[in-house]
Amino acid sequence: MKKNKNWFMLIAIMFCVLLIGACSGEEGSESNGEKAQAIKVRVNDDPDFLDPHLATASISYQMILNMFEGLFAPETDGSLTPALAESYELSEDGLTYTFNIRDNVKFHDGNALTVEDITYTFNRLMGTDNGEPLSSNFNNVASIEAPDADTFVIKLKEPNSNFLYSLTALQSAIIPASNDGKQNDNPIGTGPFKFVKYTPGANLELAKNEEYWDEKLPYLDKVTFVFQSDDQSALMALKAKEVDLTGVPANRLAEVENDFTISKQNNNSSLIVTFNHEKEPFNDVKVRQAINYAINKNDIIDAVFSGYATPIGSNMSPAMGDYYKDGLQDVYARNIEKAKELLAEAGYPDGFSTKITVSSHNDMYSNIAQVVVENLREIGINVEIEVVEWGIWLERVYFGRDYEMTTIDLTGRPSAYEILNDYISTNDSENFFRFKNAEFDQLMANVLKESDLDKRIEMYQRAQEILTEESASVYIADYQVLWASAKGIEGLKSYPFWFHDMSEVRFTE
Repeated sequence: MKKNKNWFMLIAIMFCVLLIGACSGEEGSESNGEKAQAIKVRVNDDPDFLDPHLATASISYQMILNMFEGLFAPETDGSLTPALAESYELSEDGLTYTFNIRDNVKFHDGNALTVEDITYTFNRLMGTDNGEPLSSNFNNVASIEAPDADTFVIKLKEPNSNFLYSLTALQSAIIPASNDGKQNDNPIGTGPFKFVKYTPGANLELAKNEEYWDEKLPYLDKVTFVFQSDDQSALMALKAKEVDLTGVPANRLAEVENDFTISKQNNNSSLIVTFNHEKEPFNDVKVRQAINYAINKNDIIDAVFSGYATPIGSNMSPAMGDYYKDGLQDVYARNIEKAKELLAEAGYPDGFSTKITVSSHNDMYSNIAQVVVENLREIGINVEIEVVEWGIWLERVYFGRDYEMTTIDLTGRPSAYEILNDYISTNDSENFFRFKNAEFDQLMANVLKESDLDKRIEMYQRAQEILTEESASVYIADYQVLWASAKGIEGLKSYPFWFHDMSEVRFTE
């Protein structure tokens, strides 16, 4: 009997040991006595695509740029630095770019990066094999070749002052030929983090790339992007430690500023209220100008951003430095009588009715629309607000051009050309306003051939003036993004475009 008692005691002890070990493994918060380097970042909605060559929405790039790299990488100041290309040479005629490819780079599946993969990437983007280009950025490419295992060459038809900006992961992420046709379901890149799992409506999980070519990075073992469109729910999740980082509406800042680290990011985006120029009455510049005079930018800045925004007058932010044309923000100072006069001249003395279609993935769009409704009612324009899901907005408004008015913030980019080229009449993939202006088109064509920086600045500033004169949109503001993060997080970086760069982020507490 005593022997059986000892035997049962031994079994009980072993069970307890196993139970404790299992609990420790499930917790996952401690590893060798140190806190696991895992972060949860709230974003407003799902990515539209995981395939970097198909993604259009800025919200997608916030996340997926952690998985991908281009030949070059943008810096926080908008400049470029070598990435998968260690160096390059440009021929005297400005047509031939010769890139020296970095050694010892591996894709997330363990295969080495080769010049064949780079060739595949650009052929895919240019539609070389199927005649269906995925990007218009490479229409000017005459040829590509890989003369040896370390060298990649691109020859242009004409010099292009903006070409290097087309070689970051934003425009031409390098992907493996072996993953052809599978990139959206199982994205594979060379970046500091690799794809683990995408759960629509819930989250996107990434894990540390243990074989990343920069051996010092990344610090984090795991990154989870949590999809949450509702600001109230996001703040509750932050306070409950269910997320570690989230954007905070300016009017809610007081709720979190004492318990979390607050950082402010200059967004370098253009928040606009815009129109479909192919639909009446928005095909009339006087109607567009009338709306510009009627909408009170300061009301929107105060009501929606609590003052954390800078008024703009064209499709560029002051964050772009010398390229930015100052003074345009004052061209349409609010003037109700002037707005009514212009409407009458356009044949709408009693106004008209229209609809503004906004996405539900960020509360600010509905809030802006409410101000627009009140402002335009003063000049006889009755506006119905239609709120749709983000995916529907992309399908109907951005891609389908099936709308009358909308409001959105156009993503900041490191290149002045890429900020303005949305309005080129032949840029069918991005010109969802259907804006057309011959002088603007010619300027944007000429600026790519201009080698003199001062002359390029003049051209970009004139292009901004045209957008203002033609009232291509109502240009509201470049607003600041307020971030609240858990204490002890360092390494967060701000770019002149949407990107949650996790490569240098770590917990210090």
